[in-house]
Parts: sequence; C-alpha cells; structure tokens
Amino acid sequence: MKKIALTIAAMMVSLASFAQFEADKFYIGASLSSFDLSYNGLTKGNIGMQAKGGYFVSDNLMALAQLSYQKQEDVPYSLSVGLGGRYYIVQNGLYLGASAVYKHCDSYDDFMPSVQLGYAFYISRTVTIEPEIYYEQSFKDHKDYSQVGLRVGIGVYLFRDAKQN
Repeated sequence: MKKIALTIAAMMVSLASFAQFEADKFYIGASLSSFDLSYNGLTKGNIGMQAKGGYFVSDNLMALAQLSYQKQEDVPYSLSVGLGGRYYIVQNGLYLGASAVYKHCDSYDDFMPSVQLGYAFYISRTVTIEPEIYYEQSFKDHKDYSQVGLRVGIGVYLFRDAKQN
C-alpha cells in the first residue's frame, strides 16, 4: 500500500513539474463532451465538440475564446461561441473556469453562463489531457436546457517565443 501511495505521489510531482502557467503563453485546446455523460431535462443522448484558444494575461490567469458544435438525439445540431477565463489554483494543474456562451439552435437561441472545474494532466512539456466537470445555466428554459456534464479534452500550451522554452 505504501509503494502505491509513493508511486502516485512521485507521478503527481513529475506531472506538476511541467506546470508553467505563466504570462505571455498561448493555449490551444479541443475537447469532446457528453457521450451520455451529461444530463439536461430535454435530451436523451448527445455528443459535443469544442475548440478553444487562450492567452495567459498574467501568471495562472488565462483568457479564453471557444467555438462549439453539439448534436443531440431529439434536437437539431447547435453552434455556440463564447468568451471566458480560467484561473489555475495552484501550479499543479487544478483550475476553475467561467464563461459566457451564445448558443444558436434551429429552434431557439440562448445565452448560457457556465462554470467549470478541471485538471490539466501533463503528458509532455506542453501537452495536457484535461478532464473537466461543467455546468451550463440556460436563460431560455432552466429545466430543459441547463446542463451538467463531463468533458475530456487535450490542450497545448505554447510559448510566445522560442527563447522562453
């Protein structure tokens, strides 16, 4: 049992050693959501894809832009565009996020603020796997369109110039 705990601790330290959430870095990310791991009152099954781009305005604080596509079983596809931010709580990759998204669907438009809690697991110096729990609040119809779910993505953290690498 002690060996397992020490191994996990060593892995966390080695993963955390890559964490460099510093100002003047860029971020590119893509994620998949749902696969029936999300829930709202209207749909039975859905899949979502998301692309993100970001810039660290200061250490641990990133401004984000996002574009999303979602296909639901009972509803036509929807497209979303939004702005948000992330705050990396500590240099180990744990982050809190918030965003405001405009969602367009065939039958309705909606404004949806969202909150996220995630973790950036470094698999190399600049590439991460990012599981994230999210909640989206619908202003159109809370009961049917608000959503909670799990999103898994991949992120790439880029330096502004090669000298900082």
